[in-house]
Amino acid sequence: MLAQIRSARSRKGFTLIELLVVIAIIAILIGLLLPAVQKIREAANRMKCTNNLKQLGLAAHNYNDTNNILPSSRSACVWTGTGYQAGGNVLTALLPYIEQDNLYRLATVISGQYQSWEMPVPGTPSGTMRTQTVKTFQCPSDPSMSNGFSAYQINAWAGSSYGFNTLVVGTTPVVENTGWTSVNSQYTVATIPDGTSNTVLAGEKYAACNGGGNLWAWPGGGIQGWSGNDWGPTIVNPPAGVLTSPITHNSGNWNQPPLTGVSNWNSGNCDRYRPTSMHSVCNCLLADGSVRGVSRAVSQATWLMAVTPNDGAVLGSDW
Repeated sequence: MLAQIRSARSRKGFTLIELLVVIAIIAILIGLLLPAVQKIREAANRMKCTNNLKQLGLAAHNYNDTNNILPSSRSACVWTGTGYQAGGNVLTALLPYIEQDNLYRLATVISGQYQSWEMPVPGTPSGTMRTQTVKTFQCPSDPSMSNGFSAYQINAWAGSSYGFNTLVVGTTPVVENTGWTSVNSQYTVATIPDGTSNTVLAGEKYAACNGGGNLWAWPGGGIQGWSGNDWGPTIVNPPAGVLTSPITHNSGNWNQPPLTGVSNWNSGNCDRYRPTSMHSVCNCLLADGSVRGVSRAVSQATWLMAVTPNDGAVLGSDW
């Protein structure tokens, strides 16, 4: 009788082999499910990145309706007669239109200082505007950004995963009364020659990319391109003759299609002169406010037509 009880009790447990088999089955299931989970996460991230661009597009349209002009690639500091009004860039100008009006107010009217990025902002790592991270400027699929900062600029300058098209927002240099140069847009939404649905206004761009980066608060540093010193208010470098000295910057593959599926932001595969995305396509904001994914397979000719607002060309069939 005692032997039967012991035998019954022993059959209630698992043998080591059975336990290992169960663990192996669980591991296989996890391995099968992990890619699906990653795809779902990436789809959600891409949707967030797309929504950010849509918000920036709506903000640009609201700015245009208020000021009768598209925001400037770079607005320099001006003297108002009683004090300095700080300069900024496209993203600075759009702050009031993405529910960041308080931050904008802190950075627009100053006395004894020239630029907005040094304005005091309590609660930021250095106490200045340049370290204020803004969610709308961050794409969760951007592998080069950590907690809102570029990998090259941790706790120094907040990063941006988006940049605007210089050929739309930065074609007209104007020397202000302080001697600083603004680089303004010559267009309103209604006067873009090729039409809003045929013109790229902005696009995704890694906060850090092969030695350069996007710092959202910096107004350009005199160079309208993907340099390591500016947040990148462009998705293309202006070609020769677009801007006058000392603003002209013609280097890199400014007229080449976007890079997609770039996982290593700190390698030669990441070209800081081009729009860059982790997605299978690069999300681009058109001037009509819509967002579309552009494949890296789009031809250079078609891409150049899409970023040039006044060439009068019809976009290719690969658009």
